[in-house]
Amino acid sequence: MNITALRDTVQRAHQQDQQQLLRQWLAERLPSLHSSIVPPSDGVDGLLHFVEAYIQEVPDVLEAAQSVARQANLETLLLPVLRVAADFFLQPPELPAEHQGLLALLDEAYLAHRLVEEINDRYANHGGTPLIPLDTTRANLIVHHLLGEPFANQLDSAVEEAVTGLLPASLFASEEFQQHLNQLDASQRQQLWDQWPCLSSRLGMDIRLAGG
Repeated sequence: MNITALRDTVQRAHQQDQQQLLRQWLAERLPSLHSSIVPPSDGVDGLLHFVEAYIQEVPDVLEAAQSVARQANLETLLLPVLRVAADFFLQPPELPAEHQGLLALLDEAYLAHRLVEEINDRYANHGGTPLIPLDTTRANLIVHHLLGEPFANQLDSAVEEAVTGLLPASLFASEEFQQHLNQLDASQRQQLWDQWPCLSSRLGMDIRLAGG
């Protein structure tokens, strides 16, 4: 998984000075945000900061997930799925023609974050605790509403298809996975994840869900 290529992709998009296009796109959506989403106090500026942080998190999230999977002896199991997340970011499926620069990266970041979320959910359903103690559900919900339906639903379907093919339910019933659970040291895995404190500090910092 080429983390350097992921970071280079983000950097190139910023160098292309596409921020104004993204700002305009967000300004058009701010008045119609879902009622459950409380917008940031600084309006479009805060929303732009959130979206840029959401995009920039992708390389760190995938690198950290790969590290945790490797040190939990699950790299063989999870690396193919994480590579798909990286591919979503580097070579995404067909996107709307008007989505360029940072706006296109928002689509791709949503695919990558959602795929990691699905990995975590399926692991937790079979292992009892999350593999990766990072909850991006709120951030993903906000981006889902920004992208709008049916487009966001199409991206969700692509994620579901990828994860179902690579992480079928039968895999979690395998002897290999059961051995992993028997040897699991949750405190050690938390210590591994604590090496990446930035991952929990920026997502959702300027946006929260009502009642959260």
